[in-house]
Amino acid sequence: MTVEPRDLAVQALYEADQRDLCNRNDDLPPKAARLVAGVLEHVRELDDEIDNASEHWRVQRMPVVDRAILRLGLYELRYETDTPAAVVVAEAVRLAKTFSTERSGAFVNGVLATLAEQERG
Repeated sequence: MTVEPRDLAVQALYEADQRDLCNRNDDLPPKAARLVAGVLEHVRELDDEIDNASEHWRVQRMPVVDRAILRLGLYELRYETDTPAAVVVAEAVRLAKTFSTERSGAFVNGVLATLAEQERG
């Protein structure tokens, strides 16, 4: 069974969050390492945008997994523009359902759909 780069990226971002955003990407495949490095490089701006799009939840109060997924999704929307917005959102929802809760899927979908509209119109 092949593990998807986004799955590995979310796992690495979760770990990085738990260690105050210090992470080594040496053992990740190239795409996952690129995604993680990009999110970590832009984490403050991503968090600001997620805060603005999220109703009732500040980024720092979100479950760590949901926060990692939203950061990854917004990073892809903004900086990995070859990937269609619908794919980014669908993958983020899949990740939320896989690594978090069923309710997280709906939450991630709502926030990321708002961000997708802002980023890509």
